[in-house]
Amino acid sequence: MKKITIIGAGRVGESAAQILANEEHAHEIVLLDIREGVARGTALDIQESATLFGFDCRVTGDEDNSAMEGSDIVIVTA
Repeated sequence: MKKITIIGAGRVGESAAQILANEEHAHEIVLLDIREGVARGTALDIQESATLFGFDCRVTGDEDNSAMEGSDIVIVTA
């Protein structure tokens, strides 16, 4: 399974993360954003939708670039 990092937790980053999670393209998705708390809040919203959409993917958010360590794919939406 893959770890995917998305840089930018705005509308495009959020949409990309939601689609990737829904289709289970990765076992872990990390959202990164320089705005404090934005990536974490967005990731929490997506993670909580797992029961509705039925995906088994871990979604997290952070401001620290070290969270992308070990990523197989990095997508820049910022």
